[in-house]
Amino acid sequence: MTYQDRSDAGQRLAKALSEYKGRNVVVLALPRGGVPVAAEVAAALDASLDLILVRKIGVPAQPELAMGAVVDGTAPIVVRNEEVIELSGITSDEFDAACKKEIEEIERRRQFYIGERHRAEITGQVVIVVDDGIATGATTKAALQAIRNRKPKELVLAVPVAPPETITELRQEVDALICLETPELFGAVGYFYRDFRQVSDQEVVAILKHFPARRTASIP
Repeated sequence: MTYQDRSDAGQRLAKALSEYKGRNVVVLALPRGGVPVAAEVAAALDASLDLILVRKIGVPAQPELAMGAVVDGTAPIVVRNEEVIELSGITSDEFDAACKKEIEEIERRRQFYIGERHRAEITGQVVIVVDDGIATGATTKAALQAIRNRKPKELVLAVPVAPPETITELRQEVDALICLETPELFGAVGYFYRDFRQVSDQEVVAILKHFPARRTASIP
């Protein structure tokens, strides 16, 4: 399956999630690419929309290779990929420096995207985490673990496309998982979109304005 763009993927994903309509759902998007997808899902389910801010911690010499991930919060949750760290010869100081850089980027995004906006209630809610696709799953896994710590009633992961081995691993982190396509020959998420242009910070802010928070804050 090839998607026209992220909105198209979100509309198709929303149909697969139709059983959640009317269940007081909170949709959490992984910015930036997941936001247009999640917006379609939230609109179709009449759900709240918020962000889960997570950043991959890349190997300094190979930024696209994840040696971990960090998730926003009062005490940021850090997930380490010990195998990558060991194979890359990364020291504790090098990992900590890279982690600090990503925490600073999370804070920048939080101020820009969210500002004084109230956050959606997570505890006791049905939470659906949405992205535009998943490759290795390192950042998604970190996000799911952070959300689980906030005690949702049910945790759901919904994405348009991901490789089967990643889905198998992430299924252990959630109560339900919806993935429309799990191609054996994966390559990259962008291969499955005709239009995969980068989503800007301004687009994220504009989308959030269409979904005012309905509850008091619970995400730090």
